[in-house]
Amino acid sequence: MTRAHLSRRRLVALAAAAPFAPAAGQQLVVPGKKPMIVHNEFPEDLESLPEYLDTWITPVDSFFVRQHLPRPKIDIRSWRLSVGGRVGNRLSLSLGDLKAFPQVTVPATLECAGNGRSHFRPRMPGLQWNKGAIGNAEWRGPRVRDILAKAGALPSAAFADFDGADVGVAKTPDFIRSIPMRKCLHEATILALEMNGAPLPDIHGFPARLIVPGWDGASWVKWVSRIDATEQMHGGFYMNPAYRYPRNPGPPGQPVKPEDLDVLEGMAVKSFFARPASGSRHKLGAITLSGAAWAGENRIVRVDVSSDGGATWRPASLSRQDYRFAWRTWQFEWKPARPGYYTLCCRALDSAGRTQPLEAAWNPSGYLYNAVERVGVTVEG
Repeated sequence: MTRAHLSRRRLVALAAAAPFAPAAGQQLVVPGKKPMIVHNEFPEDLESLPEYLDTWITPVDSFFVRQHLPRPKIDIRSWRLSVGGRVGNRLSLSLGDLKAFPQVTVPATLECAGNGRSHFRPRMPGLQWNKGAIGNAEWRGPRVRDILAKAGALPSAAFADFDGADVGVAKTPDFIRSIPMRKCLHEATILALEMNGAPLPDIHGFPARLIVPGWDGASWVKWVSRIDATEQMHGGFYMNPAYRYPRNPGPPGQPVKPEDLDVLEGMAVKSFFARPASGSRHKLGAITLSGAAWAGENRIVRVDVSSDGGATWRPASLSRQDYRFAWRTWQFEWKPARPGYYTLCCRALDSAGRTQPLEAAWNPSGYLYNAVERVGVTVEG
C-alpha cells in the first residue's frame, strides 16, 4: 500500500469520526451580538457560527469573544494608560493623548489559541471551541513603538508587559502578557482604539486593546491599563504555565515536562469551510464552497479543496485582499457528477511552505489545532 493510499484512508476514517457540531454550548442571544455559541455567560466566551465567517471583514456583531476575567467598568474620564518600567520618562496617557499619536490601520486575524480544541483526541480541559473562535477585522490606533519611544524605553528592556484592567475574584492571577521587544517595535503592533472603523466596543477591550498581528489571541490584551518595559519576561500565570506549547509534540495523551514547553508565538497555517455546513443537503448542480485561510505571520498562497475525501485536490480561487496578517477568503464552484454522500476537504499552503496536516499535533492544552478541514454533505438527485 502506498503512502498516498494510506493517507487517504486515514483521512476518510478521520472524517467519519470527526465531530461536526460544537462539542459544548448552545446558541443564545447576547446584546450586541448575533446568535452565538455560548461557552460561558460570565465572563462571556462566545463562539461565532461558521456561516458568519464567509466575508473578509468579520462584523463586530459576529465576532467571537474570549475572556478570562469579568469585564472591567471603565470611566473614560478618569482612565489613564500608565507607561513605566525601564523607561526614561514615565507616562500617564488619556484616550485623547493616544489619539494624538499617528494612527495606523492594521487588517489582522484574531484567533484564540484553543480554537478547534474540541476536535483533539484524547480530549483535554479548557473551552471546547469548535472552529469559530476566530475573526478578521481592521484595527486602528497608535503604534506601540511610538508610545515606547515617547517614554524613552531603555536599551536594556527586552520585553514589555501589558496589563489589562480586568480583575477576578481573590487569588485569581492578574492577566499580564509579556511581548518581546522585537515584536513590540514591529510597525503593525498597535494599541487599537477602533475596530472596523468604529470605536472599540467594550466587550472587545475599550478603550485600548493590544494588537499583536500574527500571534494567538492570548497576546491581544484587552482593556490595557499599563505597559511596563522590562528586562525579563513576566513570571505570572498567563505566561507560565499558561499558553505554552511543546517544543517537540509527542503522541496523543503523552505528558509533557514543563521544561519542554515554550511560550506560544505565532499561529499555525489553517483553513476552514464557512459554507456548506456539515450535514447539509443539496440538490444536484453547482454548489459554492467557501471559507477562509490564514497563517499567522505568513501569507496564504494557495487553498486546495477535495470532494473525494482527499484522494484528489483542486485549487480554489483566493480573494484579492492579500495582507500579511489577515486571512484570505476563498471560493470554489463544485459540480458533483452524481448524487451521494461526499466528504469535502480544504487545506492551505503558506508563504513559508507550511501546509495543513491530516492530524494536528496533540498537546496537553489543546492549542493550534490545524488539521485538514472536513465536512460531510449529501447531494440529492
